[in-house]
Amino acid sequence: MSKFQQDLTRGSVAKQLFKFALPFLLSNLLQAMYNMADMLIVGQFSGPVGTSAVGIGGNVTILVINLISGLAVGGTVLIAQFIGAQRQEDVKKTIGTMFTLYGIAALVLTAVMLVLSPQILRLLNAPKESFAEARKYLDICMAGNVFIFGYNSVSAVLRGMGNSRHPLIFVAIATVTNVILDLIFVGVFGMGAAGAAWATIMAQALSFILSVIYLRRNNFLFDFRQRSFRIDREIALLLLKVGLPTSLQGTLVSSSFMFLTRLANDIAGIAGSTALSIAGKVNSVAILPSLAMQASVSSMAGQNLGAKKPKRAIKTMFVAIGIAFTFSTLVFALVNLFTDQIVALFIGTQNTNLPAEVVEQCIQESRTYLHYFSYDYLVVSVLFNINGLAIGAGQTLYSLFSASVSSVLFRVPAAWILGIKLGLKLKGVALAAPIAGLGGLMVGICYLLSGKWRVSSVKRIKGLELSAAEE
Repeated sequence: MSKFQQDLTRGSVAKQLFKFALPFLLSNLLQAMYNMADMLIVGQFSGPVGTSAVGIGGNVTILVINLISGLAVGGTVLIAQFIGAQRQEDVKKTIGTMFTLYGIAALVLTAVMLVLSPQILRLLNAPKESFAEARKYLDICMAGNVFIFGYNSVSAVLRGMGNSRHPLIFVAIATVTNVILDLIFVGVFGMGAAGAAWATIMAQALSFILSVIYLRRNNFLFDFRQRSFRIDREIALLLLKVGLPTSLQGTLVSSSFMFLTRLANDIAGIAGSTALSIAGKVNSVAILPSLAMQASVSSMAGQNLGAKKPKRAIKTMFVAIGIAFTFSTLVFALVNLFTDQIVALFIGTQNTNLPAEVVEQCIQESRTYLHYFSYDYLVVSVLFNINGLAIGAGQTLYSLFSASVSSVLFRVPAAWILGIKLGLKLKGVALAAPIAGLGGLMVGICYLLSGKWRVSSVKRIKGLELSAAEE
């Protein structure tokens, strides 16, 4: 077995979860800090205008990444199941196919987004005070898509192999580089949101290049040579089968949150944009325990279903829910105890051209929004881990259905009804998040009771039966 692989089908479930999830949690924490550094530093040096610009531009960037992230999830699932079934040659073909498709998609999306960025920002009704800065941030980030996607693809492959330690190392490099460059470009040279965007893509580029060099020098399964970037038709179809629903899911969720951004901009202008930007960055940290557990469940469940151990797969999910809910409760309490201090970190009041009363409105609206939004942390700790089990089984259509219910039937209507029709304004928009989570959770409970998670949807790959059997 390669040193980059880890067998997750044996031993204590709780111990394996902690062992796998801890590096992943630290990796995601660093990545969240990495993303948050842009807004923290820009906010302190440019005030609410910078915070709004990075928040809006960042939301669009996340939407674009989600458009093709399904390929990475599909790769993680296939690799995990191939490893569980001891099919090394198919692991290599999956890696080559995924990297090639990912690279093509990155180039296409970059070209499209550079053309459409102003229209997208107008569609979101970006405040006039931050429109120019938001466009600069978005355009620069889109120009660096190939590096962002490259890093994410390497991490997805390693997670499928049961390796969460090396992605931690690579993201640590990116985080430190990003913070240093943020301070130089934004703090020293006064480049605002554009400086933060340059820091982001340069840090991602360095991390990706170093990760490729390291893997090549340590006999990684994939050699990164030109001849290896080939598309295996059968694998590509499976990647799309498993990954496309996840891609649509992420796009749907991101789109629903962009609808909330539009509502907030309509309701409160720069104050609404600032409030959602801050809540979004805090949320990216608050849900990390749940995300780490979800990724761990998907990898462990994938390997165990590939090895025909469904009982171990479901046990993994329940243990993960207990861990995630405990941590999420703690985060919920901390966010509500220190709301004022958190908001102050993102809004600098010394270096802004906005009137004092507008800055104060930004602060007050951010406090309100963050409080009501935080209830979602508790819901997702359960929902994400059910999704992790479904992803591990390759049943990503379930995740898409769950996201459709929560986003289309709950989040968007709830935000509009509570925020506009009932006049709750930003408070109502914030409450739409936990309401949507509860809607998705109801779907998740029905999925668990159905027992469909027991059989992998990736039924036959080159004659190999990968569906799970009863132990």
